[in-house]
Amino acid sequence: MQHAARFCVNTAAAFVLAAALVACSQAPAPVVPVTFHASGSPAHLSDWHVTAALDGKLQLNADVVPYDLNTPLFSDYAHKLRTIWMPKGVAAKYDAAQTFDFPVGTIITKTFYYPLPKGAARDAKSVARSYDQSRDFAGSGLDLTQVHLIETRVLVRRESGWAALPYVWNADQTDAELARTGDTQALELVADDGTREPFTYVVPNENQCAGCHGTDMKNPSLIAPIGPKARHLNRDYAYADGRENQLAHLTRLGYLMGLPEASAVPRNADWHDATQDVTARARAYLDINCGHCHNANGPANTTGLSLDIFTAPDRHLGLCKPPVAAGRGTGDHKVDIVPGKPDDSILPYRMNSSEPAVMMPEQGRSTIHREGMELIRAWIAAWQGNCDVAS
Repeated sequence: MQHAARFCVNTAAAFVLAAALVACSQAPAPVVPVTFHASGSPAHLSDWHVTAALDGKLQLNADVVPYDLNTPLFSDYAHKLRTIWMPKGVAAKYDAAQTFDFPVGTIITKTFYYPLPKGAARDAKSVARSYDQSRDFAGSGLDLTQVHLIETRVLVRRESGWAALPYVWNADQTDAELARTGDTQALELVADDGTREPFTYVVPNENQCAGCHGTDMKNPSLIAPIGPKARHLNRDYAYADGRENQLAHLTRLGYLMGLPEASAVPRNADWHDATQDVTARARAYLDINCGHCHNANGPANTTGLSLDIFTAPDRHLGLCKPPVAAGRGTGDHKVDIVPGKPDDSILPYRMNSSEPAVMMPEQGRSTIHREGMELIRAWIAAWQGNCDVAS
């Protein structure tokens, strides 16, 4: 993955990568820059000129910077290509805990896609259930011969605040169309051993975006990105010119100001790295998957359960804490976390369900994240202590 130095245009497409990346078939023409739409809802993803599906790749425009997270949010095993673009002369302001303060004009995109099953013919339904990204990338972007694009979500920082726009990729994988009311797609996850799992992929509508991205429940229209925080971005990325810490890279490009010394920057664990401490991995997983709702200002602030990384390991984190509301979501369990007893705890019970009235998170997935659920079970199993679950 890399962002290009410059682009050229031909009559068939909005832009193509310059000769430094991909040879153009004709002499360079005027540059088509990323387009910031200060208002409105462009009908096509291509109207933003952030990415383009060309020459068998999903390519990035000039100054569009890819990034990744230490621990990503689970979305039905989908892979994600995340990007940031900002206008010239402005930068985001560093914050140690919250989402960076991005300037007006910032465009953040997240493209959801799946690798194709190994050895299987391409179809519109079967996708791979895999963490392997080795076949996804093709130097400057995604290799469209190896992946199937589902949707791209655009978060744009306007004068009035952030706006969220969902786009769904067409069957030809040439562009994505605005889907303000969301979308559903019947897909089938195919594991390496051939096991198949049918599911319905759900693209959220514009209103549902606020359910996760909301920052002030008194004003539901106020939303913000979830991933671009110091603790999530503090990791290396394999750029075209070599590996570099993402925060240092953004600073070097002029996209970030105020970055402190490296030792002062927080860093979440990689949930999937078994060599790291199980508590650090579990807390990182809960932080990104649950903490944006379960915090003092989030949509789940009435539950008394706080799952962000800053919560002390006590009752607020669910330790021996009865739920605020009983019902099917409890599975007849008494408290959220019983130390040493994941089978008696509500938290893994809800993670292990795909029923709308039971499952947590409530949206963003239709399948059960088995590996994530087992991590939380292992974390609870290692916790010392006991509860008076009858109280």
